[in-house]
Amino acid sequence: MHHIRFMPAILMVACTCPLRAQETDSIRTVTLSEVVVSSSCGQRIERTSAQKVHPLDERFLREHFAGNLVQTLASVPGVHSMDIGASFSKPMIRGMGFNRISVIENGIKQEGQQWGADHALEMDIFNVERVIVRKGPSSLLYGSDAMGGAIELARQPAPSVDQLYGEAILFGKSVNGTLGASAMLGIKKNAWHTRLRFSEQHFGDYRIPADTIVYLTQRLPVHGRKLKNTAGIERDVALFSEYRKGGYHAAYSVSDVYQKAGFFPGAHGIPDASRLEDDGDSRHVDLPYSTVNHLKFTSRQQYLREQAVLSWDAGFQHNHREEWSLFHTHYGNQPVPLQDPDRELAFSLATVQSLLKVDLFTPARWKHTAGWEVQYQRNRIAGYSFLLPAYDRFTTGVLWLSAFRPNDRLSLSGGIRYDYGKMDIRSFRDVYLEAYLRERAYAEEMIEAYQWRSAPVNRHFGDVSGSLGIGWEPGDGHLLKAHLGRSFRLPGAHELASNGVHHGAFRHERGDASLASERGWQLDVSYTREREHVLLSASPFVSWFDHYIYLKPTGEWSVLPHAGQIYRYTGAQALFAGTEVEFSVDVLRNLTYRFAGEYVYTHNLNEHTPLSFSPPASMRNRLEWRVKALQFHMELHSIATQRRVARNEDVTPGASLLHLGAVAAIPMKGTNLEVLFSLRNLFNTSYYNHLSFYRKVEIPEPGRNFQLLIKIPFKSKL
Repeated sequence: MHHIRFMPAILMVACTCPLRAQETDSIRTVTLSEVVVSSSCGQRIERTSAQKVHPLDERFLREHFAGNLVQTLASVPGVHSMDIGASFSKPMIRGMGFNRISVIENGIKQEGQQWGADHALEMDIFNVERVIVRKGPSSLLYGSDAMGGAIELARQPAPSVDQLYGEAILFGKSVNGTLGASAMLGIKKNAWHTRLRFSEQHFGDYRIPADTIVYLTQRLPVHGRKLKNTAGIERDVALFSEYRKGGYHAAYSVSDVYQKAGFFPGAHGIPDASRLEDDGDSRHVDLPYSTVNHLKFTSRQQYLREQAVLSWDAGFQHNHREEWSLFHTHYGNQPVPLQDPDRELAFSLATVQSLLKVDLFTPARWKHTAGWEVQYQRNRIAGYSFLLPAYDRFTTGVLWLSAFRPNDRLSLSGGIRYDYGKMDIRSFRDVYLEAYLRERAYAEEMIEAYQWRSAPVNRHFGDVSGSLGIGWEPGDGHLLKAHLGRSFRLPGAHELASNGVHHGAFRHERGDASLASERGWQLDVSYTREREHVLLSASPFVSWFDHYIYLKPTGEWSVLPHAGQIYRYTGAQALFAGTEVEFSVDVLRNLTYRFAGEYVYTHNLNEHTPLSFSPPASMRNRLEWRVKALQFHMELHSIATQRRVARNEDVTPGASLLHLGAVAAIPMKGTNLEVLFSLRNLFNTSYYNHLSFYRKVEIPEPGRNFQLLIKIPFKSKL
């Protein structure tokens, strides 16, 4: 929130830059050619990548719009949404999430507190124009945190002629009374192109198809079928500006995302029915709640010369997250803080990143890429409680990729990358816990083990990533691909040194300072058959890890009051396997049937149990009818019962959900007014999301939900 106060001044100054540019547009013909190429950009990306890649254009994002970016992408087979209520989500690909998935915007990895199940992705859905989903190991391209896949956010090409353009968007959801709006203004003038966007959403407590929930064996009421204190606000502002002249391209962006959302009191701390009584205001945010502010600056400098492209991406991010809860202590001797007494936890993460890359093209159909990436992170903490210590993290990596296309039907690729990382974690001594244990006459060894909630950790890591891939088109409309990758991931600070009650996960979590990096091999193949009116695609995969980090129940009870059992981060051998299948056929001239199915199998080879957060099998049957500027769809989303659960999880029953939707383009005064309407969960079915933040406390997913989006674009030639 604080960052947004000074953003208008920055944006006003930056927006004047293109108006002052007087250079002639010497690359207008190049820009025109880019517009032509972009129409088949998705097919080109899919053909040239050995991995299974899903390029998603603006039309796909509009027709599958679900309120936020991750829920929209969840319609892609293999991509899942880990939901936090009705408005916030984080991505999972093929059963991997958290720090194993990288989200890249403007060439820079999004860095926040993504290790927590209750930490959403800070992105403005209205500012997303194109998306590329990469399934499987992507450590070679984006470093260790992309071992499970990557989500790249790309921008549309600049307009081909000088113009002033923009759009206004109005958005609403019934399930939680969301009212949102977004406005964008862009200008293309000579060599400059600039866009400014502001978005804001306000939402209230969301509805569920249930009158009670069960938490820690207690049945708690849900008054009016609304989850109290789940209201909130999101406010986003973003500026993007680029300059092109000859072979030089520069792009700059600055964005700020602010989110504030309440925690349902029945799922935070000790359950108490009195805290759930209706306060009469479904939009009031009371304690406990969280706030997140994500400020980001990015820059790209690119120079094209004959058969070489030199690019440099740089960025700075500051992610500030706070969790507020009425001051409470389990020790008795802990005083109320003089400043911000109800601030329970605070994490302030600053990240600086740089990526230098050169692409070389040879006449012999070779392409080579060399890169050097550096990242530094500094995390500081505050609050009257403790979970994660302060730390500094430094990583750097060098990579080499080569691709060879001997002809138009065969492509070969391979690469290698070495990463080095250093983690410096601060120690933390809890004097109040020490006094608490001494009062209860615990043994000195026990006191010494517990009073240091975090021991100092200074670790160095280094490992190699690599990949080999092949793409072959044996005939027109056939595409066969295979990709073998070795990836690794440096353990995070939470896995090395967290030690406390994680209210978001409802348990005492403890890190292990001796953990090694995650390492694994992953193989995926895909076959696509495309002919007139018919598309078939199958993508099986298998992954094996000789050191996969997970939370293991220890059977040891924590001495922290109301903490329960200790779960320790532990390494084990693990297996992932599964497949995705897509099929579409034009039944009639304007009627299309689409099928998408997915299955993920996970297995802890040491414990002989499934891994936690394993997504259930599911399939989507969708009918689309198009006539002129109208498109209607009906989708049956079937979710299987998830019986393969880890020891700390519950079986999640399956469900079948029916969704309806329509998209219309209405001519109005020289432009096309776009209207999107959707009705999700038509029959108000009560069901659970196995990956949901609230699944642990048996809170069902939001009920029937009407969504309406109205987009009014405009443009005027200069």
